[in-house]
Amino acid sequence: MQSKEIEERQRKLARFAKALSHPVRVYVLELLLKQSCCYSGDLTEDLKIAKSTLSQHLKELKTAGLIQGTIEAPKIKYCINKENWELARHYFSGFFNSEILKK
Repeated sequence: MQSKEIEERQRKLARFAKALSHPVRVYVLELLLKQSCCYSGDLTEDLKIAKSTLSQHLKELKTAGLIQGTIEAPKIKYCINKENWELARHYFSGFFNSEILKK
């Protein structure tokens, strides 16, 4: 079998999937979709998890490009990265509707 190069689309889809692989991150995304933005401190109070744990989850979402953070000292305001959110929606939709997977 001939080895094929992994496409950028496949890399991004996998990165988005990894970011969605934890219930806390899914919760954060759902919360941000309901409201325009929120602050990391508010998330800590809402989730009742350690700040360091929340920070790791936010970092994972930010690295995947699903959220963006703006420093408003002493807090960080987080919002959905709308461009990448739409890209993720497009990639997942194409993946789950793929004819290749229906065979």
